[in-house]
Amino acid sequence: MMHTAVGWHVELEFQEDAEHTRAVAMVRLPDGSEVRAHGQASRHTSDSNQPRVGEEIAGARALNELAMQLLTKAHGEIDAASGRTSHPIHV
Repeated sequence: MMHTAVGWHVELEFQEDAEHTRAVAMVRLPDGSEVRAHGQASRHTSDSNQPRVGEEIAGARALNELAMQLLTKAHGEIDAASGRTSHPIHV
């Protein structure tokens, strides 16, 4: 049996100032729907200015939220297809 390979492209965008980094993660699914999530990081005043670290933290938080939204979406689709409430999907 042959399977079709599917690829997803996840986009991350960042907005930064001297103390805050905000990230938006977005994935466009093969059916054309999009899922978006946000994450943020704050730099303590005693920390050195390392924008990359803020991006990593805010990006990770946005991707974690994106993962949770995808799990919730999949859970709802399982329930809709089966006509019953299924067991929760855990990470």
